[in-house]
Amino acid sequence: MGHDNSHDDVSSHVKTYLKIGVTLIVFTVITVAISFIDFGGNNNMIVGMAVATFKASLVCLIFMHLNHERPLIYKVLVFTVVLAIVLFTLFISAHGDPLKDEGFEAPAVPVKTATAHH
Repeated sequence: MGHDNSHDDVSSHVKTYLKIGVTLIVFTVITVAISFIDFGGNNNMIVGMAVATFKASLVCLIFMHLNHERPLIYKVLVFTVVLAIVLFTLFISAHGDPLKDEGFEAPAVPVKTATAHH
């Protein structure tokens, strides 16, 4: 009896998936295009992460069906987003690599070699 409705429902989902797929392809092209633009400083990373976050959100919401989940999932997702923002902020705020700036790349100290006594 309800076969016609289920066909329309599947057709509707397929159209949605195709639209999201095309959107993801377009934003992948945008990602590649902005990789050739210098936004200055850490701004390149911020712009790139913003585009990547948008694409990941589409995948999670549509393809993983998180847009129809229970409220508990959203609480966990909010915690995850806050944690991700903190981690990205820490990464961006790191102005240099201490090992490179002060450690391994420092000028080598001459090492005295033992001389052989006969």
